[in-house]
Amino acid sequence: MLKGVYPAVKKDHTIYYRASITYHKKHISLGSFGSMEAAGNAYLEADRILESDSISLKNYSVKSPLSFEKWVILINFRDNNLYFGTPIYARPKFFYYYLSPTFVLKFDIDDLFYYSSHKIMKRNGHLFVADYGMQVNILNRHGIRSYSVPGKDYVFLNGDDTDFRNENLKIINRYLGVSKLIVKGRTKYKAKINLPGYFVIGTYDTEDEAAIAYNKAIDVLKRNGVTRNYTPNYLEGLSPAVYADIYARLKISEKLINYQPTKK
Repeated sequence: MLKGVYPAVKKDHTIYYRASITYHKKHISLGSFGSMEAAGNAYLEADRILESDSISLKNYSVKSPLSFEKWVILINFRDNNLYFGTPIYARPKFFYYYLSPTFVLKFDIDDLFYYSSHKIMKRNGHLFVADYGMQVNILNRHGIRSYSVPGKDYVFLNGDDTDFRNENLKIINRYLGVSKLIVKGRTKYKAKINLPGYFVIGTYDTEDEAAIAYNKAIDVLKRNGVTRNYTPNYLEGLSPAVYADIYARLKISEKLINYQPTKK
């Protein structure tokens, strides 16, 4: 048997081979392979990576017996003495998350614990993680709604939409139905709702007030018989009493108060 290679048997009695390596007292699984030779080659490549500082991610080839993800994990462990099960390469103040050799995300070091235990996936242009059995868009973690419009609701200040560091993200509109505008030199917040066709709920002094007005409009429309499934805004940091006080005093458009859905 080759070094670092161990035979195993599937439920259908097919034999396959596992490869693993120990480095700095850490036992690292390298994957499962159909032949002893393939598993042995994976072990030899992992050994070369871990023992040679001259090997970098630039040396990766699609012909490698190891996946690119495993290359990232091994090189990070070698260089930083930090083992993660996800393709992260740590730097002093931020880290890279490699989805492929050419698609690399950047995050603040404060996000390291989360992304070291949550694998990022890409589907239909969206980046998400599996969290408690649900698919969570990574934009949500950074305070951006899933259906926010880049350039309108948020911007990447350096123009790099793979750079999720806090210093590079500017959130313009945090809430559904809320947009910022300037009225006579003062910042105001407009709330709108789609019925279909957008109806202006009102214009308010603060973003929180506009978000609560949106929620109030949802309640009014439901009482009027509108069956559309709206998602209300969630406001952190407001006690139920404060929320209720703002909700009670906010005025919304009479058109919405009197709105009646068309009967079919």
